[in-house]
Amino acid sequence: MPGRSAAPKTARESEPHWLSQVFSDVANRTSLAAGRATTFILAFSVVVVWAVTGPLFGFSDTWQLVINTGTTIVTFLMVFLIQNSQNRDNAAIQVKLDELIRVSTAQNSFVGIEHLTDEELEAIRDKCESRARADQVGDLAVRKTGKKARRAAERAVSSN
Repeated sequence: MPGRSAAPKTARESEPHWLSQVFSDVANRTSLAAGRATTFILAFSVVVVWAVTGPLFGFSDTWQLVINTGTTIVTFLMVFLIQNSQNRDNAAIQVKLDELIRVSTAQNSFVGIEHLTDEELEAIRDKCESRARADQVGDLAVRKTGKKARRAAERAVSSN
């Protein structure tokens, strides 16, 4: 509509869908591959080959630059790919937790708290921990009362 300004798009909304999908697929596959033993063995082998070739190249600056450049590039790219995978995993877990909270007897006010500030989350955590401690005290009192009631019932039965 003319005259109405559109809401600002998030980074995710401004990307073409196909680009986002391709990046997600590459990030998933790379994350899975990076976590495999064979990938570790391959990377370790590269380092061993590099170390063994040191004397052949006289431990030159170029020889050192090869491993430094290679590891820097791999690390730089892996940061983005793994972060993408973690973001999606965390978002999926959060949605699942929100749904569990919504359908359970838990307080629905906890849905969406991941968007709060650190201070607000800390305050909620403190309240939850206080409630948990109070519940433990209450449970202990109930158990003690139950034991006393059982002993009283046993005495009443044995005295008859």
